[in-house]
Amino acid sequence: MIVNPFLGVVFHWLGGLASGSFYVPFRGVRKWAWEVYWLVGGFFSWIIAPIVLASVQTEDLWAVIVSAPPASLIKAYVFGALWGVGGLTFGLTMRYLGMSLGMGVALGYCAVVGTLVPPIVDGTFGSQVLGTTSGLVILIGILVCVLGIVIAGMAGMSKEREMSEEAKKSSIKEFNFGKGILVAAFSGVFSACMAFGLAAAEPVARISAEHGTDPIWVGLPKLCIVLLGGFTTNFIWCLILNRRNKTGNQYFRSRGQAPMLRNYFFSALAGTVWYFQFFFYTMGETQMGRYKFSSWTIHMASIILFSSLWGLALKEWKGASGFTKTLLIVGLAVLIFSTLIVGYGNYLAAQTAPGI
Repeated sequence: MIVNPFLGVVFHWLGGLASGSFYVPFRGVRKWAWEVYWLVGGFFSWIIAPIVLASVQTEDLWAVIVSAPPASLIKAYVFGALWGVGGLTFGLTMRYLGMSLGMGVALGYCAVVGTLVPPIVDGTFGSQVLGTTSGLVILIGILVCVLGIVIAGMAGMSKEREMSEEAKKSSIKEFNFGKGILVAAFSGVFSACMAFGLAAAEPVARISAEHGTDPIWVGLPKLCIVLLGGFTTNFIWCLILNRRNKTGNQYFRSRGQAPMLRNYFFSALAGTVWYFQFFFYTMGETQMGRYKFSSWTIHMASIILFSSLWGLALKEWKGASGFTKTLLIVGLAVLIFSTLIVGYGNYLAAQTAPGI
């Protein structure tokens, strides 16, 4: 297969746009508890959309999955469940910090852990990353990405210092900087398990290719396994909250004049948009050659970029100084530059091994 890393970057940007945008439809939900609309959206994110799209684009989906090594399926599922823990706290991060700062901090941790740990664990970091020009270029791109995340985080902290509590609450009703930072750190580390789960499910992609699936779609069956693990964690936690908060009846009948059709529509839309981040991620991954691990950095940078733009559009930065907004713009520019560096590193690798 001939790869095109810059096309892969475009796919990852589309995935970042989906991820950075998915929380917006949730703002249209009325009079539902968080655990209710999160689980409804999750059914579409982790069950319905993955199965439907993988069934359409994959040759013999179920035959591919059942013929995969059990150890691979178990690892992918477990990492997916651990990622689900990060996903739960990721939702809380949005509640406490807003889209701009919340995603910036959480995904900063996620980018570093999810990108660098897989090649270190499988023993390829020294030979493929430190030992080649293309690998070093990619590593520089990763470091530039971290720099961009730090700058964006500094912009968020500057905004937090400048804005009054009233201004913060007007755009983020449950704003809590201290609690949000702790939750974001926890969320970022556990969310990186998605990268580990996708790596563990790689035999599923190979089997899918053997069954005749087009190379660009071979990653879709992996998502069915990893996201099932994520669904399990979220399902259990949301049911616990339903019981604790007595919110289980909100799924079935209107309480306090909650607009049921509207709420289901916006929750389903949010969940489906969320899924498309990994739909495009698996497409981008197929274009990155032997440095697939670098996909995670591009994905995280793209999410921060688009979530920050949404934060600006939704007035989360209203009241911040010109210096703070300039700092944010610089951080976003650095993130864009980092994805191009990583793409160029993969391009160099593809030039030396065009048959990959």
